[in-house]
Amino acid sequence: MNNENNYIDINKALWNNKTDIHIASDFYDVEAFKKGKSSLNQIELDLLGDISGKTILHLQCHFGQDSLSLARMGANVTGVDLSDKAIKRANELNTELGLDATFINCDVYSLPEHLNQQFDIVYTSYGTIGWLPDLDKWAKVISKFLKPGGQFIFVEFHPFMWIWDDNFQQIIYPYFNQSAIIETETGTYADKQADIVDQSVSWNHSLSEVFTSLLGQSLHIQDFKEYNYSPYICFNQLVEQSPGQFQIKGMEGKVPMAYSIVATK
Repeated sequence: MNNENNYIDINKALWNNKTDIHIASDFYDVEAFKKGKSSLNQIELDLLGDISGKTILHLQCHFGQDSLSLARMGANVTGVDLSDKAIKRANELNTELGLDATFINCDVYSLPEHLNQQFDIVYTSYGTIGWLPDLDKWAKVISKFLKPGGQFIFVEFHPFMWIWDDNFQQIIYPYFNQSAIIETETGTYADKQADIVDQSVSWNHSLSEVFTSLLGQSLHIQDFKEYNYSPYICFNQLVEQSPGQFQIKGMEGKVPMAYSIVATK
């Protein structure tokens, strides 16, 4: 079986290997999180607003930090992730913090086999859709789990960010989803010196592909914004322009680095 067809197994191994390194990293600052610091950024907090009492499905939740931050805000949260190790850690954090989030270990596309419920909000953020080959299937899952009138809230790195080499010197990847990008990764964005080497399989998705997939499921786009910064220092060559806002050195303020979409069913 070739790597593209076997992408779920390859990426599951990748994220299983990353999980404990991420939990121990300064990037995720789990100790501050345990003491009450929210892991959510201002971009998504502004989009979410008051979520007290709302049901939220969090797709591709990693080890549950953002899911648990949502739960601390009074939401009833269900988090989903491909990595069984990440979900194990999410459940441990949930218990340790005395919260009542629910976590499911599966890939996004198979979620209908594991869950039968509709939610006020479906939420996903930062570095998620690149792991999925087919956004039409993704949007279908989102629509299935949204209540009528429910909101899909999405924040993601801009596709502009994924076309460059690691140091933003030259364009080497296609903007459009032409084929799988199969690579060997050394280290991880949360700890670039980490002693891990893993294969990854990912896909680039243009803005038009994202919009078309959502519109194809009769999800009405209510809000779309582009941001000239990343809230995370997870790429090379970034400089902090203001607290929590990182831009590419030499391109400061000139290019889109993230975007958000709010859509209603």
